[in-house]
Amino acid sequence: MRIVNGLPRHVACVMDGNGRWAAQRSLPRTAGHEAAEASVIDIIDAAHSAGITWLSLYAFSTENWRRPAGEIDILMRLVRRAIRKHAPALYARGVRCRFLGMSDPRIPPPLVQDITDLMALTSENRQMTLTVAFDHGGRRDIVEATRSLIRAAVPAEQITEATFARHLPYPDTPDVDLVIRTSGEQRISNFMLWQVAYAEWVFPQVLWPDFRATHLWECLDAYRWRQRRFGGVRQSTTITGDEPR
Repeated sequence: MRIVNGLPRHVACVMDGNGRWAAQRSLPRTAGHEAAEASVIDIIDAAHSAGITWLSLYAFSTENWRRPAGEIDILMRLVRRAIRKHAPALYARGVRCRFLGMSDPRIPPPLVQDITDLMALTSENRQMTLTVAFDHGGRRDIVEATRSLIRAAVPAEQITEATFARHLPYPDTPDVDLVIRTSGEQRISNFMLWQVAYAEWVFPQVLWPDFRATHLWECLDAYRWRQRRFGGVRQSTTITGDEPR
């Protein structure tokens, strides 16, 4: 029996391989980060056109602060440039932009202001929600949710998964259905740990700067044929007579 799922509601991408892309071309690592911008915009556009309503991109982790200061500085400037360049188009397409993380004081104030302005500009949009995980750590989010519960004096016996989730950042964010990690690496890397608990994972070999809409469609197709049981019986929207591939 072939199990056909619908389109995933929430797709998340771990944008991996920028450094290797640059190394393969004898370029500095920062050239890979610069080249990644085209992939980000192409995937946002493709996801929007496909009807995906939630897209999350892992741009910078809490662990990435360990990288050389020069690389971090250039990355911050690239992010700021990209925001200023693409903010009008994101607004026009009805994309609501959010940034998950953003608590480290080392983030340059001008970048913080640009991010704040982008979120305000797009706050009323609802065609698609784009969440950029920037200075993000899944473990930190869980710790902060725990602290929030303690501050709210929620009795222990009243804490359920649903209660806990309401104390996470952006509690209206649905669970991730599909995670795409480029470059062939197969790690979670502290990414949205609560939200990816039952996600399907796809690991395309292509490096992120080469990842394009056609690769996204291949990942969406792979998702359609997954058997999503959620610990129980097999669930599907359509059943055909073919064998699952």
